[in-house]
Amino acid sequence: MKRREFVKGSLATSAILYASSALGFERIKSANETINIGIVGTGDRGAGLIPIINEIPNLRVVACCDIIPFRLEEGLAKVDGQIKGYDDYRKLLDDQNVDAVLVATPFNTHSQIAIDALDAGKHVYCEKTLAKGYEGIEQLVKKASGTDKIFQTGHQYHSSRLYTHIIDQIKEGKIGKISAVECQWNRNGSWRRPVPDPKWERLINWRMYREYSGGLLAELCSHQLDFTNWALETVPEKVMGIGGIDYWKDGRETYDNIHLIYSYPDGIKATFTCLTSNAMGDYKIKVLGDKGSYVLDYVKAWYYPEGRYEKELGEVDGVSGATVNWDHGKGIPVEIDHADPSKQALIDFKESIVNDQRPISDIHSGAKTALCVQMGLDAMYNGETIEWASTVLSE
Repeated sequence: MKRREFVKGSLATSAILYASSALGFERIKSANETINIGIVGTGDRGAGLIPIINEIPNLRVVACCDIIPFRLEEGLAKVDGQIKGYDDYRKLLDDQNVDAVLVATPFNTHSQIAIDALDAGKHVYCEKTLAKGYEGIEQLVKKASGTDKIFQTGHQYHSSRLYTHIIDQIKEGKIGKISAVECQWNRNGSWRRPVPDPKWERLINWRMYREYSGGLLAELCSHQLDFTNWALETVPEKVMGIGGIDYWKDGRETYDNIHLIYSYPDGIKATFTCLTSNAMGDYKIKVLGDKGSYVLDYVKAWYYPEGRYEKELGEVDGVSGATVNWDHGKGIPVEIDHADPSKQALIDFKESIVNDQRPISDIHSGAKTALCVQMGLDAMYNGETIEWASTVLSE
């Protein structure tokens, strides 16, 4: 759908939809015009995306901003071509050569920077998780819903053609009625970054501190929450969870292990586990239905049929005459050509600007996932079962 088709929506009715004025539209860029992008936050993620952007035709980094000098220098060094550096994001927003802004700063700053970028007339790609806290989510939704600028949330798996194919197959009934979703993201490491000077500790290792971060749930499991909402086409009714600082006794405030259960309509339960002291299984999403299951990792997926179909695997397919390919106990591989999800997400962002089209990972899906994250944090930190925050958003 075109963003500029007027769709009635408001926070009062909890509908998060794109709406825009019928007058004063900017000229839409042609497919051959270059979109100039500014990177706000050149840490691991922001600077890491620059080489990917360099590979995308008609998308060019023209400015970078970071408040840590050596981080800014690292980002600037990765840019092909002329580049401007800023230590204040508001100065970058004043740069008329910047068409769009990629926000890759600590979680707690997303909402204000994205709002200011929209006010400055920039298109926005805001890294996950969209915003911290109910107020931050609500304010950003209100601003993005009332602008004619493109707003994309950086849940890059939403752009993965593999993940999109799996979603389509689920909707077509390939695995039948879904019973459960099981997600994990296990690592073995402290998650800390080296700090050359103690004064930079909280800014470099912001993921360790609750003031800035939602920890493992916001930085990792939010991708899997986004997928679960997408696959089930709804939001959870409530969540319970527990976590702790049980292994890395290093002064961190965010948990080093988390275990959550989100309860969705129709009795579907979705579990999310993240460890930092054992990497067994790494990253996995399992979608379990009464006719079969899908298992996904970062860039691959497998299909597991249920019942008698599984027993026939390895035999000749009676329809096609081909032998079913069962991949060493991993199920039947799902063969789909697809690009790196982060690169595809940035390509999609550019195409959304050029075509004036709402992104698949928009303010709507991003806000739902952000609310799921905040609910999960409240559940773990307060030891309570938290219900869907209907006063902020609802379907």
